[in-house]
Amino acid sequence: MAFSLGPRALSAGYRLAAFDSIGSTNAEALARAREGEQGPIWFVTSEQTAGRGRRHRAWIAPRGNLAASILEAMDISPAIAATLGFAAGLALEAALRSVGSDEMKFALKWPNDVLAGNNKLAGILLEAEAVAENRLAVVVGIGTNVVAAPEGTPTPATSLKALGVDISAEELFAALSDAWVEHRGIWDNGRGFAEIRQKWLARAAGLGQLVSIHSGGATVSGTFDTIDESGCMIVAKSDGLRVPISAGDVYFGAAASVGAA
Repeated sequence: MAFSLGPRALSAGYRLAAFDSIGSTNAEALARAREGEQGPIWFVTSEQTAGRGRRHRAWIAPRGNLAASILEAMDISPAIAATLGFAAGLALEAALRSVGSDEMKFALKWPNDVLAGNNKLAGILLEAEAVAENRLAVVVGIGTNVVAAPEGTPTPATSLKALGVDISAEELFAALSDAWVEHRGIWDNGRGFAEIRQKWLARAAGLGQLVSIHSGGATVSGTFDTIDESGCMIVAKSDGLRVPISAGDVYFGAAASVGAA
């Protein structure tokens, strides 16, 4: 089965570059942006050999998993571009619900993961570079464990196959490309982030729970209160302070209480 865009994505003018195997869909998207590609265009494969997640961690997609990156050049600031990751999480969650069962529940873990139960099912990596005409080339990479999940990861991982969902990477991508059109439209170059924020919070993992964030050798612990208008996690500490967190590794519940890494 070949990769193809969903009908809504086709009607909206999206394009597709599909690969049997590739090192990194994000790297390919950024290389095309440097060559003048403006998008919107998807780069997709079911076998990624040199992918990466946040903090340069490896994100390898064995054959049968889904690695997809969307590229679009925009007239926005890097700070606004960063909020697109929340729309990406919502789009993937919607696509997963459309191909799974009605009983299956997924949650969005700040800042960039999709969980099934307490296990990581997918990760999102957003990258951006300045290009010609003072525009910003924004690439959102979405990696989903369709048939296999890595072992020994900081957060236990799972796959759709392990969850009993019998679907191909190609089928999931078609659903994702259509869901992206909807949520990219709501986001609207950042103008619709207030709505995206509310939708994301309704699906947020760990909201109201004990949380510990590890970043740059420092740890902030408290209660996950909300995300603010820029997408920062707001942690309510026991002393009453509310601390905005822009990046870090997040642990909830028992893992937070013991400072697990």
